[in-house]
Amino acid sequence: MPGAQRRPGPFRVGLTGGIASGKSLVAGLFADLGVPVVDTDAIAREVVAPGEPALAEIRAQFGDAVFDATGELDRRALRHRVFADPAERRALERLLHPRIRERTLAAMAAAEGPYLIVVVPLLVESGFDRLVDRVLVVDCSEAQQLARLRKRDAESTAQARRMLASQASRERRLAIADDVIDNSGSIAETRAQVTALHRKYLELADRKG
Repeated sequence: MPGAQRRPGPFRVGLTGGIASGKSLVAGLFADLGVPVVDTDAIAREVVAPGEPALAEIRAQFGDAVFDATGELDRRALRHRVFADPAERRALERLLHPRIRERTLAAMAAAEGPYLIVVVPLLVESGFDRLVDRVLVVDCSEAQQLARLRKRDAESTAQARRMLASQASRERRLAIADDVIDNSGSIAETRAQVTALHRKYLELADRKG
């Protein structure tokens, strides 16, 4: 990306995109090619697992209403609450983001291979783009995002729109992209784009090395 600094270790590709744009699909296709993938969504689930300090802090901040009968975090209830109130969403981010960032950086440092993929949904908003060598945006129309989100999470249209509005705009993401995958078509079409970028990233990683 323009102005990116040379960094030690594997070439780093930051993968981002709007909610329900297909980031997990694309990350999985890179993983199928043997590329190490660090997924901040997976790390976010780890930091709120039973026994993690963040879980007690979430209970103190949001109360028992965001926990199920077994004492585990009710992600859907929490999601509905924080997307309905920007102040509560920021409070949750203050609790979780430092922990997620710390574990993400550790996983990146431990990764081996010519290059790695780091999946960061809020890459633009968090400034994480400064920690990678290249930015890859998974893109599709907002209408497709809404349809996929409603199907995947059984959300109402209003809730789905609130979730989309909480992220950087499509235009803002595309403005910082070094590469774009159009995920509006078939999986085969997306796979072909991933394969082409894989070859490109191997070449870039070789030059960096």
